[in-house]
Amino acid sequence: MNQNLSSYWIFYTVANAGNISKAAKELYISQPAISKSIQKLEESLDCKLFSRSSRGVILTSEGALLYEHVKQAFDALGTGEEKLKRSIELGVGQLKIGVSTTLCKYMLLPYLKEFIHRNPHISISIECQSTNDTLKLLDDNKIDIGLIGKPEILKGYEFYYLDKIEDIFVATKDYLRNLSARGIKKHDILQNSTLMLLDKNNMTRQYIDDYLQENQIHIKDSIDISNMDLLIDFAKIGVGVACVIKSFVTDELADGSLIEIPLGIPIHEREVGFAYKNSAALPKSLRSFIDFYENYKPEDF
Repeated sequence: MNQNLSSYWIFYTVANAGNISKAAKELYISQPAISKSIQKLEESLDCKLFSRSSRGVILTSEGALLYEHVKQAFDALGTGEEKLKRSIELGVGQLKIGVSTTLCKYMLLPYLKEFIHRNPHISISIECQSTNDTLKLLDDNKIDIGLIGKPEILKGYEFYYLDKIEDIFVATKDYLRNLSARGIKKHDILQNSTLMLLDKNNMTRQYIDDYLQENQIHIKDSIDISNMDLLIDFAKIGVGVACVIKSFVTDELADGSLIEIPLGIPIHEREVGFAYKNSAALPKSLRSFIDFYENYKPEDF
């Protein structure tokens, strides 16, 4: 296309008006400027677009053919503008969130439930990944925000603290009773049990591995489990000792289906929160989500 959009808009306006004088008033430009623009367009297309009549100008057959397509183009632009305006008014957008399966179920869902209720026109997509993978997705700009366990170093990101989580070891009464019958003391339970942990790519697993190493706790038998729910379920049927987040097993601890194993040195609590890249221009849907969770008050719902 050799002509710019304004040339076609002038052509379109003149064709609709059927009169150069009338088109000049609509476009707020002079009649000579319109005539010059039409002449330039005709020269570039190598055809006559208008012929003069007693009342003004009318389209030639070539001009009528061009007008048909130009009209479709401007109609499409008008439709696009209307849809964009409507989407802005409705708050239409898309939000991509990265989160581990565990944090998604126990921490993210309550936020999403109310956010979606308030913003029904924002489309939500979830990438269930470990914190390490979530951070990589953020680095690669494949997601907008992540719910993560805060790593020791987090540069280039805004982090909004939500809560602290505490890792503990749990097992059934029967499993612990069987260990005791074999003469295993409380402080030796971890070394002499089947220890169930999240897989090695998980930040929680790396955190626990560091704890075990620092405290010289040597594991003889362990099982890698893909997610926290399975860890809890396996522990409840007596497969072994599971490392879980304490707040996720409050019911089991309360009803006695799982017992917390006392540790000589407790595992330090960790921070959990939302993280997103520092940016001067955040997408509107992300800005809406940030504004929401910064003002979220559980007692309000």
